[in-house]
Amino acid sequence: MDLILMQLFNGLSVSSILLLAALGLAITFGLMGIINMAHGEFIMIGAYTAYVVQNVWKSVFPESSSDIYFLLEMIAAFFVTAIVGLILERLIIRHLYGRALDSLLVTWGISLVLQQAVRSIFGPANVSVSAPAFLDKNIQVTGMFAMSGKRLFILALAVVCCTLIALMMYKTKQGRNIRAAMQNRDMAASLGVNTAKCDMITFAVGSGFAGIAGCAITFLGPIGPTIGQSYIVDAFMTVVVGGVGKIIGCITGATIIGVGGPTFEFFTSASLGKVMIFIVVIIILQFKPKGIFSMHSRALDD
Repeated sequence: MDLILMQLFNGLSVSSILLLAALGLAITFGLMGIINMAHGEFIMIGAYTAYVVQNVWKSVFPESSSDIYFLLEMIAAFFVTAIVGLILERLIIRHLYGRALDSLLVTWGISLVLQQAVRSIFGPANVSVSAPAFLDKNIQVTGMFAMSGKRLFILALAVVCCTLIALMMYKTKQGRNIRAAMQNRDMAASLGVNTAKCDMITFAVGSGFAGIAGCAITFLGPIGPTIGQSYIVDAFMTVVVGGVGKIIGCITGATIIGVGGPTFEFFTSASLGKVMIFIVVIIILQFKPKGIFSMHSRALDD
């Protein structure tokens, strides 16, 4: 029982990272029709931003501990990644709206360019980021089952980010405009919604949350130029299974992929576990082609 509980808790922590990575992806995919294969590199940029902030802070304040600057790492990861996403959206992505296949190829090329840029700047070797000391502690629940402070923090971070996204989408004017553009872009534009501004803000915010996911990943181990590639496929599966543009869909999809994958691997093997979670995804999409929580509108149904 302790092993099962430990595996379930580890699966929930993986789900939290997938949720952070998929939040922005779900909104941008639903709003713009963009298959952004460079989203994994936004995760990588967030991780390396945390690494840079750590090094700069330690060079200026060598006696300080990581407890002081880890919040600065997260804030910097959000804004740096959001700015990079904003620049890419203005220069390249905005010309690809509604062209899913073209966007897949172009953003895949962008991901390779970003990976090589990071290799050129930081080198190909993995680097480490120091986690706050208070996250190194474990909470002992039973004899063999202990909850990692780092994984608990990531779980709480996912809850906070989901709450912020929900407040933005359902309690602000900009959020209402984004939802209107997702349901019927032409009608929203005819009613005065600046859809280009919605695209720009949404892509920047979605990229920023991917940066936060990257910062959270640094708490779990070393990072490298290809760290984003480890999460991009699962992030897309999370979006597709849960439903495009739905926060509750992201949560559901992340739980299925994050908990299901490690659970299957625990009872079988790593390779067979991956196969089984793909089979589960295929079965779900057979009955729910638009995801478990699909968005209904005349524009989408047509």
